[in-house]
Amino acid sequence: MSVKPTKQKPGEPPTTGHSWDGIEEYDNPMPRWWLWTFYVTIIWAIGYSILYPAWPLVNDATKGLLGQSTRADVAAEIQAYADANAEIRTRLVETELTEIAANPDLVQYATNAGAAVFRTNCVQCHGSGAAGVQGQGYPNLLDDDWIWGGDIESIHTTVTHGIRNTTDDNARYSEMPRFGADGLLDDTQLSQVVEYVLQISGQEHDAALATEGATVFLDNCAACHGDDGTGSRDVGAPNLTDAIWLYGGSRETITESVTYARFGVMPNWNNRLSEADIRSVAIYVHGLGGGE
Repeated sequence: MSVKPTKQKPGEPPTTGHSWDGIEEYDNPMPRWWLWTFYVTIIWAIGYSILYPAWPLVNDATKGLLGQSTRADVAAEIQAYADANAEIRTRLVETELTEIAANPDLVQYATNAGAAVFRTNCVQCHGSGAAGVQGQGYPNLLDDDWIWGGDIESIHTTVTHGIRNTTDDNARYSEMPRFGADGLLDDTQLSQVVEYVLQISGQEHDAALATEGATVFLDNCAACHGDDGTGSRDVGAPNLTDAIWLYGGSRETITESVTYARFGVMPNWNNRLSEADIRSVAIYVHGLGGGE
């Protein structure tokens, strides 16, 4: 607790006049070296704010008398690299897509540049290793199962215009009916066609229901997926006979797909990437192992 300060003894330094549990605080001046250091930092701060960008404004900051800008330095460095690669990027754009593979210099540049573009813009959905996310509608780009085609021209088109977006009139577009939610099929027919899909994909199924489901499939699904269920790249209808599933191949997930349909969307990149970058990432994806 605070008590009344005791009387200062002769020769003792002055105190602040406070005492707490008998402990008093001396009122010693700060060391001169500390004060001068403090003054120097104040002078340095004032000089820095005058010479360099320092004080934020509404849309920018004070420029400083020296005109120094780290943003400008970065922009200049980026431009220097762009200028150095301008010639090969021009060649990349002017060369036919199908002929790029025959030019080692273009392939090497496009692969390296495409990898950077992919890591910046595509990994969020397709994953850092391009294996996609099974069951969530993000395709694996490493295999040879392509919904819209896996040759270099098809990949380029997909990257350029995207899929089922509303920002590009040339986006690849198809829409699966909601057979269950919209009453196009009753519960019995839904069960039958699901068992038939399980059958043609080589999974355990109810044979009796699958037999009936074959007719339901031909009447409602074959127009897109084909009579044999192998799909059609013209309309983005996946192959239902293999073990590769974009949203899952279990009885439950197939039932959900038939009932509510799927409508995956990919953005178009022609309003965000240059043609050279689009070609680079298309070549990079084509070279991952699943390109045709």
